Amino acid sequence: MIPGPPGQYPGGVDTVFSAELWEWRGPAPFYWLTVPEDSCDQVRGEAAEASYGWGAVPVRVQLGGTEWETSLLPKDGGYVLPVKAAVRARESFGKGDTVTVTMTVAPRGGREANGSGPAR
Repeated sequence: MIPGPPGQYPGGVDTVFSAELWEWRGPAPFYWLTVPEDSCDQVRGEAAEASYGWGAVPVRVQLGGTEWETSLLPKDGGYVLPVKAAVRARESFGKGDTVTVTMTVAPRGGREANGSGPAR
């Protein structure tokens, strides 16, 4: 589970959504989940306080039994959630699979200095 009770962060947002994993083939491939519009609306309400630049919004995420910290990135008026290779391998899913995510906006103060956070 996401550590602590829901809303443990000042103004925290808790949301659960399902989305299909897709691949962006750039210089290095990345895998993403598109955050649904209703969840984006919740995130936008916290983005000004939590964002640390370029519209990136730090979040704590749980997918299956794996938890990690990352940042949502803005795309086409919404947000996308990057999904690490370690998470995909641990939870045994890949491109085209639909997965369910629990996500909480995590103000920058709760993250490691390099911004990566642990993948547990």
